[in-house]
Amino acid sequence: MNVLKDKVSVVTGGGRGIGRAIALALAAEGSKVLVNALSAGTASAETTAKEIAGHGGRALPCYADVSNFQEAGRLIQTAIDHFGKVDILVNNAGVTGWQMPWDMSEGDWDKVVDISLKGTFNCTRHAVPYMKEQKWGRIINCTSTSWIARGGACHYAAAKAGIVGFTRAVAIDMAQYGVTCNAYAPYAKTDMSSPRTLQLIEQKYKLGRIDRKEYEWQMNPPGPEGVGSLVAYLASDQASGVSGKVLYASGGWISIFSEPEREKTLFKEKGIWSVQELTENFPRLITK
Repeated sequence: MNVLKDKVSVVTGGGRGIGRAIALALAAEGSKVLVNALSAGTASAETTAKEIAGHGGRALPCYADVSNFQEAGRLIQTAIDHFGKVDILVNNAGVTGWQMPWDMSEGDWDKVVDISLKGTFNCTRHAVPYMKEQKWGRIINCTSTSWIARGGACHYAAAKAGIVGFTRAVAIDMAQYGVTCNAYAPYAKTDMSSPRTLQLIEQKYKLGRIDRKEYEWQMNPPGPEGVGSLVAYLASDQASGVSGKVLYASGGWISIFSEPEREKTLFKEKGIWSVQELTENFPRLITK
């Protein structure tokens, strides 16, 4: 459809997997793409950029550590210098890990939170002044279903939950400037898929927390192409009314997460609840 003709996109973590699929989808719709990866490698930003060029698109690789504020600034400035502007920012870069809270080091925590959450802020901070000035922009952030809860990776769950809060707040702050901000929680087969993930799915099925259909879906996830097409849509003019949303994308599945709200309430007209009163009344709040 060429819905992104003359637009300029920056995709972090674009050298492989979901990021690569997003970069290709944006380019297929006419966008020029700055493809970011942390460092050169066999599955690198340069490889993705060459693939886009091979299909007649325009792309440029840029290696930068988005967890570093100055390098994130250099990334956005590279898009400005080479393509003249930045219209679309996809904060896809992230890293996962598996540690229980009692085994997790400060370095384990910092690595996951700095790349996923701080990196999302860093790139957004450097891009929004340009979007604000041109009164048009799309910020699309990668979260995860782990933002709801994920055992064995509290650093990852915290980072992804932080991205949800960040997304919703930035959507409010940038609305008056014609800039939208959304988040996507992808589920797709990539080289980040780990044996540990498959073990957890197996456990959930055995415990009866997911049915057979969901089990088979999770054990054999689709490729990342469906995530790319959703992001390309969110980046278009046609999605100008979509902002502050958290979406799930996996193959042919597209879902919007419900808006958080206070679901159950205990109310006391006078004074505060005593511990004794809460002991007596709180259980019915849970089961209400």
